[in-house]
Amino acid sequence: MSLDAAKEFFSCLALRNTPGLGPRSWKSILQAYPSAFAAVSDARNWAERKILPKNRAEAFLQEPWRPAAEAEYRAVRAAAGQVRVLTWFDPRFPGRLKEIPDPPVLLYCQGDVSLLKNPAVAVVGARECTLLGLRSVERISADLSRFGVTVVSGMAAGIDRQAHQSALGGVGSSIAVLGAGLDVHYPPENEDLRCALEAQGLVVTEFGPGTRPEARNFPVRNRIISGLSLGVLVAEAAARSGSLITARLASEQGREVFALPGPLGQPTFAGCHKLIKQGAALVENAEDIIRALRFQFASELASVPSALPRKEDTAATQQDPVAPPVRPQSAPVGGRLLPDSLTDSERALLARLSTDAKLHIDVLTQALGEDASAMSRRLLVLELQGLVRQWPGMYYSLA
Repeated sequence: MSLDAAKEFFSCLALRNTPGLGPRSWKSILQAYPSAFAAVSDARNWAERKILPKNRAEAFLQEPWRPAAEAEYRAVRAAAGQVRVLTWFDPRFPGRLKEIPDPPVLLYCQGDVSLLKNPAVAVVGARECTLLGLRSVERISADLSRFGVTVVSGMAAGIDRQAHQSALGGVGSSIAVLGAGLDVHYPPENEDLRCALEAQGLVVTEFGPGTRPEARNFPVRNRIISGLSLGVLVAEAAARSGSLITARLASEQGREVFALPGPLGQPTFAGCHKLIKQGAALVENAEDIIRALRFQFASELASVPSALPRKEDTAATQQDPVAPPVRPQSAPVGGRLLPDSLTDSERALLARLSTDAKLHIDVLTQALGEDASAMSRRLLVLELQGLVRQWPGMYYSLA
């Protein structure tokens, strides 16, 4: 950790460990400064700048936070190499979390932090669930991940576990948000899943090392699950399930809420039916979710760069870094006129599809020199625009 990163980290710990300051206060403070270190260094002026009341600024200056912040700082530094720390101003810190009213000031991570930039959908539900719920979540989570969408959940038993397991096999993968420190492996029966997530997905928490999985942590954790996501699917939940808290938080954050219907009279689906009555979207498959979020998905997926840029794209950039690329205007493909807004990569993909009835995604990735993740994103964008059709077995053709 560099000196600047260490200063940012310790400054965030100071804010988080000050009694009387919560996530809303952290956000107000950090939005007023170019760095967390600049924010805490200017604490004497918080009241004058109308960031916080004078009494709360004075409380911070008395440094009640120092013992806890120093202890957590030492614990994290001792685990260097095993834990990544993303503070508020780190470019890898997820922008969607900054949008919510009460964001965390930092995240501890193990795994692939690039997943935080992916379009994501949360899938949550009951620990004690039915076979119907498990099978539905297995199918929906696998399909979302296959489309390049990251599945977010809480790594609990039941629905959460199934959501993670099914998503890990696809290009979207999965993110687990914990209600404990990264060094606390809970629940113990999910140790195999935890290892898989660290290797193929991502595990995150805002709680410091040694934090036990106390009941009060999980509602706090749930705001991050919904905050990381464009929408939340409640797959199976009783009338008083904790998953309904996540759904409520999602609604307050401006996220879409989806619910999976179940058999009438089945208690473990009563919460889902309640959500549907309150206006949640009834969904039966991943396509229902993608259609509902098509505009958000198209915007986010189009903005995610390819993991492996094509050589010709790189060469063009090096030859003329100033002049914008000239695209053909409404060039027809397969007898249809294409939107001018398509990128060169999307046009090349459509041109390739126009020469064959159906092509497997592996053939497309090899032909166009992109990895599977980037190709899945492009195909999803084109499918959402009605230009591409997906067939069973990951085959594609023009729509």
